[in-house]
Amino acid sequence: MAKLQNREALEKLRESLQAKGQKSQKLISLCAGSGCGAYGTAKVHAVLQEELAKHNLQEKVQVKLTGCHGFCEKGPIMVIHPEGIFYPQVTPEKVPDIVQTTLIGQQLVDKLIYKDPVTKKKISHEHEIPFYKLQKRIIFGNNGLIDPTSIEDYIAVGGYAALAKALFDLTPQDILSEIKKSGLRGRGGGGFPTGIKWESCRRHEGQRYVICNADEGDPGAYMDRSLLEGNPHSVIEGMIIGAIAIGSNDGYVYVRHEYPLAVTNLTMALQRARSLGLLGKNILGSGFDYDIRISRGGGAFVCGESTALMSSLEGKPGRPRAKYVHTVEKGFREGPSNLNNVETWANVPVIINEGAAWYAGIGTEKSKGTKIFSLVGKVVNTGLVEVPMGTTLRQIIFDIGGGIPKKKKFKAVQTGGPSGGCIPEQFLDLPVDFDELSKVGSIMGSGGMIVMDQDTCMVDVARYFVDFLKDESCGQCNPCREGLKNMLDILTDICQGRGKEGDIELLEELGMMMQKFSLCGLGTSAPNPVLTNILYFRHEYEAHIRDKKCPAGICKPLFHYEIDAEACTGCHVCFQKCPQEAVSGDKKKPHSIHQDKCIKCGICYDGCKFDAIKIC
Repeated sequence: MAKLQNREALEKLRESLQAKGQKSQKLISLCAGSGCGAYGTAKVHAVLQEELAKHNLQEKVQVKLTGCHGFCEKGPIMVIHPEGIFYPQVTPEKVPDIVQTTLIGQQLVDKLIYKDPVTKKKISHEHEIPFYKLQKRIIFGNNGLIDPTSIEDYIAVGGYAALAKALFDLTPQDILSEIKKSGLRGRGGGGFPTGIKWESCRRHEGQRYVICNADEGDPGAYMDRSLLEGNPHSVIEGMIIGAIAIGSNDGYVYVRHEYPLAVTNLTMALQRARSLGLLGKNILGSGFDYDIRISRGGGAFVCGESTALMSSLEGKPGRPRAKYVHTVEKGFREGPSNLNNVETWANVPVIINEGAAWYAGIGTEKSKGTKIFSLVGKVVNTGLVEVPMGTTLRQIIFDIGGGIPKKKKFKAVQTGGPSGGCIPEQFLDLPVDFDELSKVGSIMGSGGMIVMDQDTCMVDVARYFVDFLKDESCGQCNPCREGLKNMLDILTDICQGRGKEGDIELLEELGMMMQKFSLCGLGTSAPNPVLTNILYFRHEYEAHIRDKKCPAGICKPLFHYEIDAEACTGCHVCFQKCPQEAVSGDKKKPHSIHQDKCIKCGICYDGCKFDAIKIC
């Protein structure tokens, strides 16, 4: 296609693409994000194309390989539009039946219909599934409808309309005003008001830079990756609008090296946007110039911090600096620099299209809009969840997430990644927004949410996150470098049965010292998992230290398994599964465990259907 010279050419292209899309009677959306791709989407797609050709359906049925649909637990996912028929966990062997029965016979394949794990009811349509029904997907919704490698798909669903509006209907001050009125706050973790940040950057003289932080490093978090993989143009469009408002002509996306598919799709999107005149010189004939380059990080967690990211972007070691001079004044290459994360930029076109008042009507008084969370861990429905700010933890974990597997009890949820806190059951009805989470000692962070059940040792959880942060610390300042090292030593001793009186108090003292004196956000927030754990689960620390017991049965030196003779039916499962032959007993008679042979692998505990194996 030729380069678009003006707004009218863009709208004409959009109309022709929409008319072309209406010719197909059916659209099959097949998730090809990293998760579903690992499950075998490519093989499913190949068989699907063969079956469509076999039945001469190529003209009637359109197939799109899309980005992540969010319901990662059930991949590969296939959705047939316009009905929205949802088929989970599709394999190549299931495809012929779907084509024959659903596409040709207009009937559902009953054995492939999604079955809700809570109600046990079969649900055939995507919008009726509780996981989707209870969300509000204003940012993530297009992921399941467009091919991320096709700019035409993005334009057809309204893409770059906000850019045209920003270029021709609004002044830079108008854009700043809309973003400020919307109440949008940065989704990267800090929650700083986006409009105020943009305005501050615009006030400072010099070559300004608009940068996207795609260095998503929290364990278990993949919101930004999935947005870049599935809808890269939404991020590009948001960045261009931000550049207009701030007065910038240069942009960068700093993306993790571990995100190859995101880099591939983003690179293709940038090329197509340039070729159509939506990026680069004289965008849409407006006279405004702006271009974006990609920089791949080396996987350092600390480079998620703004000053460390900009240092890495310059080719220097990714080390933070003290923020007495803000990056909006002197950042990348000493120029005024505005940094927002992927999700923040993806919100911008929505606000410009729908208006600040509409956006501000979603969420809470001080936290507007929606937030995408990565819901993982001990929860039935793992995946990406987009909900209005203010949705409670209970609604996210139990109503959308389906609760805890195997009828086990909820224990805690870690929000905000390794620098966040562990929130116990008593706060399940807490509204999730920037301010409410901070009141209970945690943070929202970029949106990671790790659910833990009764079998989770909270001391070991704290040890894991401190170990992660110790390795990721840049080592520049003493409080962070030495504080994390000493915290890890103490926590390791506690988990190994070497804990002693005074260790809990010493952990608290170390944590408060780090919060006050560390150089950057990594150090000041690093003690959060430890301090919230001690606050809400102090009894577990005391059990490890005083009783030399791990109540959850995780710290191997501090527990052993025993078989309850009254509960044991002699089913012989533990006898057969034990890799060390540590279980003895005849069928239909109580068994026993030889402690000298047991390696505490937990196979017998997990496999017992009668709850006869106890942690002692």
